[in-house]
Amino acid sequence: FFLIYLTSALLLRFGEVKEGDVVRHDGKTSDGYLEHIFKHAAKELFGMDVKEITYKALKNKDFQEVTLEKDGETLLRFAAAYGFRNIQNMVLKMKKGKFSYHFVEVLACPGGCLNGKGQAQAEDGKPDKALLNRMAEVYTAIPVRLPETNVQVQKMYQDWLEGVDSKKAQETLHTKYSAVNQTSNNLDIKW
Repeated sequence: FFLIYLTSALLLRFGEVKEGDVVRHDGKTSDGYLEHIFKHAAKELFGMDVKEITYKALKNKDFQEVTLEKDGETLLRFAAAYGFRNIQNMVLKMKKGKFSYHFVEVLACPGGCLNGKGQAQAEDGKPDKALLNRMAEVYTAIPVRLPETNVQVQKMYQDWLEGVDSKKAQETLHTKYSAVNQTSNNLDIKW
């Protein structure tokens, strides 16, 4: 719930939210990056506006898939992998070249962030599904506030970054990825 507090504090600082209001980002109880990136990619790459995202549980509830389809063709394939078991399976499949996702949201805690050690837990410290479900209900009841609709964020892009698609915005807020050469080393971790 730190993210909710931080978001609220920033919105108070930049206006449009009154003291005591609580807002959250779009997405499930864990981060929401998958949903944000999925919707953005669908719009930018295929001109499709996605309003609702449906998660499909595959082998277990902590490995879920989201796809964008058009005319029977899968255009985007995203996954959410929560917990080390799913992360290990994902890494093994990637090494074998059998992992066909465009984006994966990876979180170490089974069940995602609400199940992390920094969150509320049962008094005995053991996992409590009822508590986790209640926390998810409370979280999803909080109103969504999309950052791109914030007038102050739009003003920042115009005043400081010379526009959303400017070179300055790209250099300041975006990152680039490049291939990393794999080294032969006896200390490499074998999953």
